[in-house]
Amino acid sequence: MLPDRPGRIAGEPARTIWLPGGKRHGTALRPTRRLHLVRRQGERAYGGAIFRSTAHSERLKRSAELLDFEIPYSVAEIDAAKHQVLERNAQKDAYVRPVAWRGSEMMGVSAQHNKIHLAIATWEWPSYFDPVQRLKGLRLDLAQYRRPDPATIPAKAKAAGLYMICTISKHQAERKGYADAMMLDWRGLVAECTGANILFIQDGRIHTPTPDCFLDGITRQTVIELARRRGIEVIERKISPDELSKFSECFITGTAAEVTPVAEIADWRFKPGSITKQLMEDYTAEVQPRAAAA
Repeated sequence: MLPDRPGRIAGEPARTIWLPGGKRHGTALRPTRRLHLVRRQGERAYGGAIFRSTAHSERLKRSAELLDFEIPYSVAEIDAAKHQVLERNAQKDAYVRPVAWRGSEMMGVSAQHNKIHLAIATWEWPSYFDPVQRLKGLRLDLAQYRRPDPATIPAKAKAAGLYMICTISKHQAERKGYADAMMLDWRGLVAECTGANILFIQDGRIHTPTPDCFLDGITRQTVIELARRRGIEVIERKISPDELSKFSECFITGTAAEVTPVAEIADWRFKPGSITKQLMEDYTAEVQPRAAAA
């Protein structure tokens, strides 16, 4: 049986946190304060089943390799541990957060001999955005910072350090009254939001930026598959901000955001329409049967 420790998350009641071989407890979500590389994952459970759990665990392992360390547990072991934490916490609909990080044996930039830790935490998180805003369509700001050139960062890894400019951008947007911000890339092309991928609709076709400097999200992949099942053409390409006025609909995708319509981005306006609403329904239907089968 995998070891576990009791912990506390953001002032919430105690939760079971899996800390394989760890000596600490109650600090599983704090490794982002460390100098050394941190790899995190965000997943959702519906009805007690984690949607696409194995795909998330595979990305966790793959991202760790891109950050030059190896998580000493198999994908199957990580999948089992996540399910165990959900059961221990008696949660059916929850957010699941595995975190992998280097220990503190070496405190300089070099950390080749540091022990690799893995923790898993879960908590109830009904909606990432305000439900009223979500139904009307989100208002997005245009972020100050841009997604960097992939020649300068491990862009395909889901690493805590890569979210620093996302946190700053989201804070700035919220202070202005927006729900989130859309980020451009280093070339000035449309990239993504601070924690979600972005897609646009024009003349019945979906257009979305090519994920060459940001994550090709698992929810994004799922929604693209759902759209193609319905015969909706999906075009992945470079998108300039100058094109935004030509799109009629816009929505974002992510584990936390799920499928959420967008009403405006800075000075550009969109109206949630039939395709966005259909994909919202299809995504909800896609995640629920897996829970029933668990």
